[in-house]
Amino acid sequence: MNAKPPTLRRTRLLRRSTLAAVLGWSLLAAGCKHGSSIERVLSPHEQARVYMEQNQPARAVSLLEELHAKSPDDLDMARTLTEAHVKSGRTDAWIAEIQRRNAQAERAVNHYMLGLAYFSRASDAGAPAVAAFERAIALTPNEAEFHYRLGIALLESEQYAAALGPLRRAAELAPDRAAVRLPLAKSLHRTGDSAGAVAALSAVVRAAPTASEVTTARALMNQIADPFASFPKAAEGKLEEGMRFLQELDVPQQAILAFEEILHDYPDLAVVHALLGLAYQRLDDAGRAVDEFKQAIELSPRDGKNYFYLGELYLSRQRAEAAREAFSKAVAFNPLLDEAWFRVGDLSLERRDLKAAREAFRILTWLQPEAVPPRGKLAVVYQLEGDFPAAERELRHVVEKDPENMEFSLRLGLLFAEQTQRTRKPEERRAAGEEAEKWLLKVLEEQPDNALASRALQQVKAQE
Repeated sequence: MNAKPPTLRRTRLLRRSTLAAVLGWSLLAAGCKHGSSIERVLSPHEQARVYMEQNQPARAVSLLEELHAKSPDDLDMARTLTEAHVKSGRTDAWIAEIQRRNAQAERAVNHYMLGLAYFSRASDAGAPAVAAFERAIALTPNEAEFHYRLGIALLESEQYAAALGPLRRAAELAPDRAAVRLPLAKSLHRTGDSAGAVAALSAVVRAAPTASEVTTARALMNQIADPFASFPKAAEGKLEEGMRFLQELDVPQQAILAFEEILHDYPDLAVVHALLGLAYQRLDDAGRAVDEFKQAIELSPRDGKNYFYLGELYLSRQRAEAAREAFSKAVAFNPLLDEAWFRVGDLSLERRDLKAAREAFRILTWLQPEAVPPRGKLAVVYQLEGDFPAAERELRHVVEKDPENMEFSLRLGLLFAEQTQRTRKPEERRAAGEEAEKWLLKVLEEQPDNALASRALQQVKAQE
């Protein structure tokens, strides 16, 4: 895998629309068909979700009101009910109704819904929403969701320092909730704590983030680790020239001349040292490349990409341990570097450090949910750990989406074949054998000469 030079395009600030994944209403997928014959058997909660997905919020309101009355402390229900009112164009009426209910019997959940309703209106997204969430916290101080929403309201009001307290508290109360860490990371970054922001993003990638959360995390990480954030204007033309020679024309000698010219005037530009290292690496001058990568690290010690470039060079020179150390630092300083995670996983697997390999490949399945290689590697780790159900889950995830993937079909067959040899219970051995035969025969139908599948099938039959 070739090291990729950093992009020259400057990253933009996260916009409100980008943060929508964090701030948005957490509707769950309906998980059912919308045909009339199915609707008749849906529960009220399921039917309300269907209406919301079909953009019929007015029809969902009455159902959600009834459900909220039965479970008044269910925050997901309260949030969905408020969303239904807002999307129905009844925000003002809903705010008045919540205020009336609070006058009768003040409840934290009422202030929570009031804050959400206020936040949906630009004019009230600041002080009114903040006051409502603060009152909810005063009534129920240990509810992570209340602190999270207060932090979001302050963050959107550009009160970054003030947002840190409630967002940190939300993270303490809900440590496994990835969404909480994203606005915390942004607030830390905007208050000058880049190291804290990266630590928050590192927690995000370990908390099973959704695809939208990964997108938001990448955008923020690109801001934090933008190597061109303070690049001198006077050198941009020469930089463009050097990168064109390196990337488009594949003339590293000319790229080196351009980069060295920049460094003559600006010797402390870490990103140019990194690019110079990549150019020397292209010429197979490992010594000069290492020197330049190390210089880039010295000038910008918290840029994970510089460690990644160094790790790739070490790996190409069969210096596995030095490469593993460099890749580990790369993901520590930039937890959104997919290729570095893959290298960490592979090198840890070679060392039989299954715990580290499992973490790396599991993180990759969240960063790249549609990618096949991370799941295949993770299945290997689980199989080596003896966790056959987990290995089967990862392999099935691929073959269910790609039934023609014979590699993973074979691996499923081999997995079940191994189970037939390991299990002592006759009924479990028989069930594993049947599954092994099914998958191995599928492979042999497509690949009659597959010796591995043929041998495994013979071994399974011998167990019968």
